Amino acid sequence: MSVADEIKSRLDIVDYIQRYVPLKRAGKSYKACCPWHSEKTPSFHVDPDRQSFRCFGACATGGDVITFAMRHHGWSFGEALQELGKITGVEVEKQTPQQRQQSERLDVLRGLMHTAADAYHNALLDPKVERQPEVLRYTREKRGFSDATITQFKIGYAPPGWTNMMDHLKTLGYDEAQMIEVGLAIKNEDTGRVYDRFRNRLMIPIRDDRGRIIGFGARALADEDKPKYLNSPQTPLFDKSRTLFGLDMAKATIRESETAVIVEGYMDVIQAHQAGFKNVVAQMGTAMTETQLRALTRSAKRIVLALDADAAGQSATRRSLETARQTLQSDFGGRLSVDIRVLQIPGAKDPDDLIRETPEQWTELVAQAMPVAEYVIEMETSALPPNATVQEREAVARSLLPILMASEDKLYTRDNLQKLALRLRIAERDLLAWAEEQARIDAARKPRSGASVGAQHAAPVQNIGNDTISPEPPPLDDEALASASVYIDEDELVYQPPSLPSKEEQSQRAVQPMRRIGTVREAAMEVQCLRVLFREPMAYYVVNRKLREIAKDDRRLIEGPLAEWCAEDFSQPDSRALMQAFVTALLQDELDPLDYLRLQADIALQPHLDVILADDLDRIKGRVKNTSPAQLEVVYSRVGKSFEDEMNAELTPRVLELRLERLKREREELSFRQLEAQTSGDEDALAQYGNMIFLTNQARQLLDSNLQELKNSTRK
Repeated sequence: MSVADEIKSRLDIVDYIQRYVPLKRAGKSYKACCPWHSEKTPSFHVDPDRQSFRCFGACATGGDVITFAMRHHGWSFGEALQELGKITGVEVEKQTPQQRQQSERLDVLRGLMHTAADAYHNALLDPKVERQPEVLRYTREKRGFSDATITQFKIGYAPPGWTNMMDHLKTLGYDEAQMIEVGLAIKNEDTGRVYDRFRNRLMIPIRDDRGRIIGFGARALADEDKPKYLNSPQTPLFDKSRTLFGLDMAKATIRESETAVIVEGYMDVIQAHQAGFKNVVAQMGTAMTETQLRALTRSAKRIVLALDADAAGQSATRRSLETARQTLQSDFGGRLSVDIRVLQIPGAKDPDDLIRETPEQWTELVAQAMPVAEYVIEMETSALPPNATVQEREAVARSLLPILMASEDKLYTRDNLQKLALRLRIAERDLLAWAEEQARIDAARKPRSGASVGAQHAAPVQNIGNDTISPEPPPLDDEALASASVYIDEDELVYQPPSLPSKEEQSQRAVQPMRRIGTVREAAMEVQCLRVLFREPMAYYVVNRKLREIAKDDRRLIEGPLAEWCAEDFSQPDSRALMQAFVTALLQDELDPLDYLRLQADIALQPHLDVILADDLDRIKGRVKNTSPAQLEVVYSRVGKSFEDEMNAELTPRVLELRLERLKREREELSFRQLEAQTSGDEDALAQYGNMIFLTNQARQLLDSNLQELKNSTRK
């Protein structure tokens, strides 16, 4: 039994969902209004016999207790297993003694942080604590926080004194080393003295996206105390570059609204949430980081930067936009499709001040946030003198072009360039030429990932556990293909080209920007193949047996173009990464392959994985028009199985078609490499590439023949 199955066997879905949704019995099942969309007639049904739920209304969501937990709490699959495992007592991951010891140590440190937060919070509310009435009055009146907000965010107070927190924690069994490790205490290396880090400060607990306290932000209460804001240092629990303040409370609203607003400080976030703007978070450094951006793009399609209007805030905005540009440009899979806007507050106010004074204006400002292009053009050109030289204007243009070309939808790129051309009095064609020049330079600097020279067609190494996936090699452009077809005879191993491109022409081709490969139909087939494979993992071995049969025991083909089904058969980076993760999942025996895949796959691949594992109901709705929720439920019960049967029957032909498309791409790449070998006079490489082309053509003929046989048998 897999970990997921064991959790589901121990946790009744009705009991769990009833904690969050008011269910009412309706015959053998339970129903309620769907928690994820507005409705008057209940369409959300929970079936205790099947241990499943389904909404037959607008959102058409369905699944088991794990699916509900993921949707309701905004958890990933791994987070849902972890949290439900705690409730049911199921050990989610088998750990080594060292891993278990480390996990237990971190749990102790988290407990310490929660204990400290409780102590700080109690000090703010206890009249017996030194200066408490004054600090509480400051919190309520000067900061404008209500008692409900103080409780919700567990705002606290660190009284004056060098060892208040240390003394309190020692009485509970914690030692100085632990306090130093989590940043609550500091040790003077010269004297050896240990003392509290936070003294006479308003304390704001910092939580991770799962609501666990990992650090503190502390606001000075005396003018002479510097700095005004003091964060916890880097600790085993707290990494400011990976943390967004308020994300644990904001992620549900961000997911619903598909919009995230980033402000500069925790006071801005708290004030926004108090006013009802619950999609607001704060970056923990001077600029947004790539990790923070990727965390938000899991749920948000629009990100609004609402940083302070002073010089420091504008500088932070510029650095955040540069981070966004670099992240978007390195996103070869196209997963980070996000609309980034900039909110400018009139009168150079902070978000905190604006929301307290005129909260109704905040909604309007967020809706009217400037597109990146308009903001950076305005910001970068405002400092230019009216009589700026051509060189000065060109320097500004070149600094702006990378952001204008990368941070917005390509539909708006030409409009952005027109605006910049008008503002800088530079011809649009010159701006385009500079942008293309920079693109070629950037492409040339990137390492090229190509197939190795040899008979074996091995998939390139891809880092499934992080945010980087190597880009696929670019296909030949039309000019190169036309040239290659003139002198490459597919049936011979010796080639005599009538003419070769010059070194300058080859150099120009080598720095062409990379393009995505594969057709829309091919991408759809890849999703269909993965959908069947993830539901029926044994289909992997059926496909590989078919490939060996087609090769007819020819070792050159089995180890080359007719090798086992692998990631290289997929043209889309996300599908390639998921296939590679699946093959890895088959090699382990601790977890069910699908459970392992959902736990180990790159978090950025989860949206693509969700599409692949989408419930059959979504596809049925696409075929059954004008159907009521009640009728849809009946249709689903009758025809749901036919979808699965249909996909299983078509799996092998689809895989063979994908292999054919892959071999076409490799044939083009081999032709280009052969051209390079001919140019350099490398006879050994020329013969080796020729042999690979011969095998590739042979494999294509065999695949074509078998595909035709499969189609004919289907017609019969």
